[in-house]
Amino acid sequence: MTVDLRSDTVTKPTKAMLEAMVSAEVGDDVFDEDPSAIAFEAKIAAYFGFDAGLFVPSGVMSNQLALMAQTQRGEEIIIDELGHIYNYETAAASTLSNIQLRPVKGTNGKLTSALISQAIRTQNNWDPITSMVCIEQTTNKGGGAFYTAKEIDAISVLTSEKKLLLHIDGARVWNALHESDTKAQDYGKWADSMSVCFSKGLGAPVGSMLLSGKAVIQKARRFRKMIGGGMRQVGLLAAAADYAVSYHFPLLAEDHKRAKKFAKAIDKNPNFSIDLGSVHTNIVLFDTLNGISADEALRRFKEFTIFMVAFGPNTIRATFHHQITDEQLDYIIRHIADF
Repeated sequence: MTVDLRSDTVTKPTKAMLEAMVSAEVGDDVFDEDPSAIAFEAKIAAYFGFDAGLFVPSGVMSNQLALMAQTQRGEEIIIDELGHIYNYETAAASTLSNIQLRPVKGTNGKLTSALISQAIRTQNNWDPITSMVCIEQTTNKGGGAFYTAKEIDAISVLTSEKKLLLHIDGARVWNALHESDTKAQDYGKWADSMSVCFSKGLGAPVGSMLLSGKAVIQKARRFRKMIGGGMRQVGLLAAAADYAVSYHFPLLAEDHKRAKKFAKAIDKNPNFSIDLGSVHTNIVLFDTLNGISADEALRRFKEFTIFMVAFGPNTIRATFHHQITDEQLDYIIRHIADF
């Protein structure tokens, strides 16, 4: 039996999803003539309370288009030091937008309005110009932690007062909708732009979307073409993502339950250390003990075709998704007990 917990991006399209793709009505999206993509962009934008959406190949592209379309060269973006845009997007902000990121140490990848306020630059000529705040919902390196409605609202109030833009990297916002008190429609009230992903927990093979106002999306569409993101009959992929939203979104709650059950098994083994209170959604971070490195532990698990990833010399990440079954969970729990 194989259990792949490396990421929630390792899922394969289901038969029903493939059927939805095959039956999709398509056109040329670069000409803005793909009916499936157009309908899906309107659907997701309305769902999250934004005016418009733009379907793109990846979350990285969605985030970077948000920066490209809304910032000017030489500006600075405030972000948590664990943020995806800072850690996992190959310095794209400096390369594509000529802006710099100002990482701030938050808690579990989350910033507060107070931390952001302290990081805003003065207006001296020699200071970078703070123009945007980026927060992540849920946090990847923060172990799937999420912002509450109260926390995002406070950040939104601050950015409005300081005339800063707010971008939400909502790669796993779908997970947050299950566990937090945030409502989808409120994201459009809080943020100037947001990225949402369909190829993580939802299980689509490809695709993310940038959400914002119509002017920003029109500008982002041009930049999307510039950096090679113009995909022709993209309705095939939009149909897969649409299916994932409709049929896989409800399954995320089960991912969270399995993650917590997995975490309890980890907690019982003296070779591992975990804070059970840190397991918020589908991501589990835990540490190895007794001189065992993360790489060594992963090698041992791999012998039983159980796959996870190192998140540090002694830290491992396991990520649950809808193609992990209860049978597979029981299998890995047995091997955790025997480790």
